[in-house]
Order: sequence, then structure tokens, then C-alpha cells
Amino acid sequence: MTLTPSPVEQLNRARADLRLGVPIVLTGGAGGEAQAQAQAIICIAAELLTATRLQDLRDLGGEVVLAITAHRATTLKARPYDGDLARVALPRDAGPDWVRALADPADDLRYPMKGPLVSVRTGRADLHRAALALAKSAQVLPAVVAVTVSDGGALALRHGLTLLRGADALSDSLRSAPLHPVISARLPMAASAAGRVHIFRPDDGGVEHYAIEIGQPDRAAPVLARLHSACFTGDVLGSLKCDCGPQLHAALSQMGAAGAGVLLYLNQEGRGIGLANKMRAYSLQDQGFDTVEANHRLGFEDDERDFRIGAAILLRMGFSAVRLLTNNPAKVAMLDGAGVRVVESVPLRVGATDQNRAYLATKAAKSGHLL
Repeated sequence: MTLTPSPVEQLNRARADLRLGVPIVLTGGAGGEAQAQAQAIICIAAELLTATRLQDLRDLGGEVVLAITAHRATTLKARPYDGDLARVALPRDAGPDWVRALADPADDLRYPMKGPLVSVRTGRADLHRAALALAKSAQVLPAVVAVTVSDGGALALRHGLTLLRGADALSDSLRSAPLHPVISARLPMAASAAGRVHIFRPDDGGVEHYAIEIGQPDRAAPVLARLHSACFTGDVLGSLKCDCGPQLHAALSQMGAAGAGVLLYLNQEGRGIGLANKMRAYSLQDQGFDTVEANHRLGFEDDERDFRIGAAILLRMGFSAVRLLTNNPAKVAMLDGAGVRVVESVPLRVGATDQNRAYLATKAAKSGHLL
């Protein structure tokens, strides 16, 4: 029936449930009866775990594990037998506070001894990997408490839980959902009186992204463009810890001076980890870690952003070639790989302060930025 949620819609339900602290069920099945009977896991975001729900998971009778990324496992000295992740067995007396201490590095330096931790090395970890991918896309800490169950479909139906195929949670096509224009309207700005804002919405129910068009750029010629990731602290509050705000305004000014351009404002805060996790990273930086080390301690990659979103918007607007305002070679490579030709990389070196000097040095040394 058309009333049945699609895999994409189920994916967004699962994200919302994880953010609410509601368990979800992931199955390895292919759909229908096979999905109902396939091996499955029930899992919940570690940072939102309660004592009641932890006991409910234990009452299912299976081994309760905490799935964490290999980056976090390395920090905790837990063995990542599954390569990119580790499944840490929960002791019988472990409560939600113990779980959160493993998931959240906020107190690592104050309470460094959390082990010895025993990592599970038998059984498959595909569904745990899918659960961690969902946690990242939900912008909670990439750590989930999980129990393997034999009849996930029946369990989900009995308790009204979201049921999702693990393969769908890992599908690249679902993580890069098609974007559709919602509305555009004229917006005179300080950079240019001839401004227009376009709103794009992904069809998986995820966050919207924006295109700010300056003047009337020629679709047949390379357009002066910037892919700018949202930065609440820099763009709005004028943070001195980064160079984002100055880059945003300098890019718009250059486009205004040139008479035409397009700036894509992508809602990928904190290199794609979300504002809450970005603030966690800032707290770790106050403990002496650089921006990459902080991300790793949280369980994230150096950079979780997907610039193919920007390529999709540019192509949808009729732009196939750009002069890209950036210091980041990764943006150039990703745009080229997604069908948008970068004919020139235009440096955007502004916003250096005493407070962000170490941050900029880390971007250059560890992320390849040309500063």
C-alpha cells in the first residue's frame, strides 16, 4: 500500500527515535517475512539511555553491548575487533552512568580508568555498524547500546518500535537524499541589493540547505561560488575560535563586487557532527586537544561533511562549472567527483586571530587546507 512508509521515511523515523532516546530495531532481512525472521538488533543511543530501558534490554536475555567507533575505542583502549568499531560487553552491574562515561569523553582526563573493557569478537557487526551510522546522522554521540534478537519484526510490532533494514541505514543513496527546491525569494543584502535566497529540502526529511544567489549569474559560464558549512558560533556570534564568519562575509562581498555569484549555506554544523557535539569538541579543546583529536575522542572522523550536497544544488540550479572560493582541496575533489567542474580554486584567507591560530595550523597540517 502507498500508506506504508518507504525505507527513506523509516530512516528518518529511526533518526528521530534515537534523538528521543527511543529504541529502534535493525534487521538484516530483505523485507516481508524474511525481514521479520532475520537476525536483528534492538538498540538505543547511549547518551540517552535510562535505567528502565537498560533493564528492559537486559530482560530480553541476550548479551548487552556498547557499540562505539574505532576512534573512541582507541581512546578507551578497547580492542576494535570489528575494524571500524568495537562491541564492548556491558558488565552486569553497569548502569547508565557507566555507559555514558564510555560514550562521552567529557571526563576522560578526570576519570581515565574505565576498564578493563572486554570487546566481543564473535558474531557479525553489520547491524551495529548501521546503528552507529544512524547515530551520526541523528547528531547524537556515535555510541549505541544493543542486544541481538532473533525475531526483530515481532519485537518491533509488539512494542511499536521503528523497524529498519540495516542495509538501508548504510545505503549511500539514502545518506545523499535527492534535494528539491521549496521556494526562492528576493532578498536585498549588505553584499548586494540584487540577492535571492533559494531553499532546498531533501526527500528523507533531513535538514534544509540554502543557496544565496547574487545578481544573475550566467549558467553557461563558470560561476564564482562558495560551499559554506553552517557555523552558528562563527557566523552568528562572531566566534574568534574559527575563521567561518569572516569567510562567509568575505565570500559574499567578493560576489557582490563581481556582480554575480552563488553561496551555498549547507547545514553541516561542526564539520557535520552538529552543534551539540561541536560544543563537546570545544570543551575537549579547552582540555588541550586539537580539533581533529577532539573529534576522534568523541568517536567521529576528522570531517563528517558531505559536499556532494552542494554539487547537487549547483546542478539543480543549472551550474555545471565553478570558480570555487575555498582553501580546502577536499571540496574541489568532491565537487569534481560529483559532476561539477572546478575551473579555478580561489583562495579565501581571512579571519586569522590570536585565538584561532592553533586551529588554523591544525586545519593546514591535518586536513590539508591551503593556508
